[in-house]
Amino acid sequence: MRRIISTDQAPAAIGTYSQAVQAGNTVYISGQIPLDPVTGAMVEGDFEAQARQVFSNLSAVAEAAGATLQAAVKLTIFLTDLGEFAAVNRVMSEFFSEPYPARAAVEVSALPKGAQVEADAILVLED
Repeated sequence: MRRIISTDQAPAAIGTYSQAVQAGNTVYISGQIPLDPVTGAMVEGDFEAQARQVFSNLSAVAEAAGATLQAAVKLTIFLTDLGEFAAVNRVMSEFFSEPYPARAAVEVSALPKGAQVEADAILVLED
């Protein structure tokens, strides 16, 4: 059984995908870029402002699934500049506490709408 997760507290999907899908007690959150969920526009500011919006969007989808980001077991972070790795760690510390999820960080040549960062997540819900 699968359930589609959707919330207006995170940006609407900009393609043929769902914000998240729950299968059993696992939730797969689609990649989030730094879009403001109210305006649909990219957030203003530096890389950290973009990263903060990405994790805020992930958090909103997690909440719509009945969880928090502490339920995350795996993150994948896509960066257009791997030199921002330390900034990602700083921002992540605002949203996560130990034990941290497993994570991969990958440099890519481009992201949708010119974003500098995107992240997706896998959550495991408590029974």
